Amino acid sequence: MQKIEHVGIAVRSLDEAIPRYEKLLGTPCYKTEIVESEKVRTAFFQTGPNKIELLESTDPGGVIARFIEKKGEGLHHIAFDSADIEADMQRLAAEGYRLLNEKPKAGADNKWVCFLHPAGANGVLVELCQSR
Repeated sequence: MQKIEHVGIAVRSLDEAIPRYEKLLGTPCYKTEIVESEKVRTAFFQTGPNKIELLESTDPGGVIARFIEKKGEGLHHIAFDSADIEADMQRLAAEGYRLLNEKPKAGADNKWVCFLHPAGANGVLVELCQSR
């Protein structure tokens, strides 16, 4: 893994959170998109080499809605940039990490993604990302 690709933050409403983060970060949101497979609407911010992803559920039963119901708004995941996501997935599976998907899947911001179960990273949901 090459670097932290982004930090994902679960929010109830992008309409409320985007202006808050634009003020906080001093930069505009550069992209919003819906990821149907994950039942989320996302918003991205770039600050220097760092990115923040806000995640709003598009489904009351979706993973982000359930996360917020259980834990409230806040840090959802940390994503790492991978030059070869399949090789990293194989390596991590061999090391005993539990992959939440068997193959990379299409994610937001034109990435291939794979999530690792939080139990393997001290309660932190980890996402691997590779540009498509």
